Amino acid sequence: MSTAPKFVIGNWKMQAQHERGLTLAGDVTKALEDTPPPSHIRTVICPPYTQLSGVNHILRKHDLPTERISLGAQDCYPAPSGPFTGDISAKMLTELGARYVILGHSERRQNHGETDAVIRQKVKAATAAGLIPIVCIGEHLAERNEGRAASVLAGQIEGSLTRGFRGIVAYEPVWAIGSGITPSHEELQRKLSLIRALLPMRLMTDDIRVPVLYGGSVTSVQTPSLLSIDGVDGVLVGSASLEAQSFLDIIRAATEVPSSSPS
Repeated sequence: MSTAPKFVIGNWKMQAQHERGLTLAGDVTKALEDTPPPSHIRTVICPPYTQLSGVNHILRKHDLPTERISLGAQDCYPAPSGPFTGDISAKMLTELGARYVILGHSERRQNHGETDAVIRQKVKAATAAGLIPIVCIGEHLAERNEGRAASVLAGQIEGSLTRGFRGIVAYEPVWAIGSGITPSHEELQRKLSLIRALLPMRLMTDDIRVPVLYGGSVTSVQTPSLLSIDGVDGVLVGSASLEAQSFLDIIRAATEVPSSSPS
């Protein structure tokens, strides 16, 4: 019987200058090579575009399979090529070694005005290029306080995901990102149960199991309890992924959670 994977995904955002990023990637990879976590732990590093090639070189020179530690990107453009100044296509990301791509992060939705429809087109482009999309969803504080979180999440799932979606969903309540605040276990369980119920309706099938991650002020202290919640398949880590020791602590903490079989 196979073991369900647990994902630990580091999103560096627009942080870590070039040399620091390469050092960080090297420190993390070397530590995982020296003391490998269980095979069901999937580590993904998502640096800025400018560091993709260098980080990929570091990841691949160590004796770790790509399933254990992989390269991810933070966004891609919907079109495969064309006169789109400053944009990066999904195919370009795969050429640099990326296997995953984060799409629909709240900072992209807010700072760049990305709609669910745009994110869905990016999902299509990423999938066509062979990337695994990590689609972020989550409600703002006002939406939560007004009791609209369920409808917001339903709209994002319906609008952002394609039918037959094969990727990862990351639930990141916008009010928790960078705030040091995380939802209670009861609230998180309710949200995850809702997401799990909505996914088959959007995918038009019960045969695809989509991993669901939690993101928002994730630390190594919280990780075991977060991953012990039914339905949490991993964590999307922000600032704590920018220091090798704190990121490694989260990876190690993930190994403390008893593994389960995929449902």
